[in-house]
Amino acid sequence: MQARPVESRMAIRTVLRMGHPLLQQVAAPVERLGTPELRELVADMDDTMRALNGAGIAAPQIGVSLRVVMFEITRNPRYPQAEPVPYTVLVNPVLEPLGEERDEAWEGCLSVPGLRGVVERHSQVRYRGFDPEGRPIDRTVAGFHARVVQHEVDHLDGILYPMRVTDMRRFGFEDELFPDPGTLPPD
Repeated sequence: MQARPVESRMAIRTVLRMGHPLLQQVAAPVERLGTPELRELVADMDDTMRALNGAGIAAPQIGVSLRVVMFEITRNPRYPQAEPVPYTVLVNPVLEPLGEERDEAWEGCLSVPGLRGVVERHSQVRYRGFDPEGRPIDRTVAGFHARVVQHEVDHLDGILYPMRVTDMRRFGFEDELFPDPGTLPPD
């Protein structure tokens, strides 16, 4: 588990919304790990994700077209029933689906505020990459953890979850789909 050092500064960045051209691009690989610039980007992503109660965030969502994602679930009001996912910063990720099994579940996104949709994803994946300092990461995960990493890595390829919704009857505004705030779907 990676712990972010305590800093006195906070930098909550504006999250780009669906339709912004940068969110439709394939992000560039990070060429150098362990740099002050990469650490600053990660700190800004962390501050922004936490301020907005996100389960994850990708660098393109804050206007930086680099292959960096982060995710974590502990207690999160946007995902009240979600299983815990350890804090992870993943640079230059590579995903490998394991098996043919797929699950459907509701997803939301900081770049698509107020909306939810049902998306089918691989049930189990292996992901590899590096932490910001260049240490390798190699994990095999399932369930919500697998869903979160697939969702975040999609951002690096210019894909937002509504592009994966196959039944538009299961896509809409949260307050219309789930009028009682206590009934947000299990993700």
